[in-house]
Amino acid sequence: MVEHTPDGRWIVVAGRRWRATDPDIPDGRRDELQRILMAWRREVKRAKGTAAEPDARAGVQAAKLALGERGTPWWEQTAQERRRRWEADVRPPGT
Repeated sequence: MVEHTPDGRWIVVAGRRWRATDPDIPDGRRDELQRILMAWRREVKRAKGTAAEPDARAGVQAAKLALGERGTPWWEQTAQERRRRWEADVRPPGT
């Protein structure tokens, strides 16, 4: 189980804080975005050192933005901004 800070904004892994996924993302969409993120991470590993690596890293960035783990913190966004962020068109590799 991942440890969260009391305010729920951060997770703690090996003593290091990381921004938590936006808790308001509907479960199905969160699961979909996490699957896409993991697919892009696998693509980064596969593309390491090739011309495809920047595109793979951009895919990771897009998924993490949609999850609220990067960009403007989700707790500083309006409900409409948050919804627009997680509803963004983020596609898995190869689509």
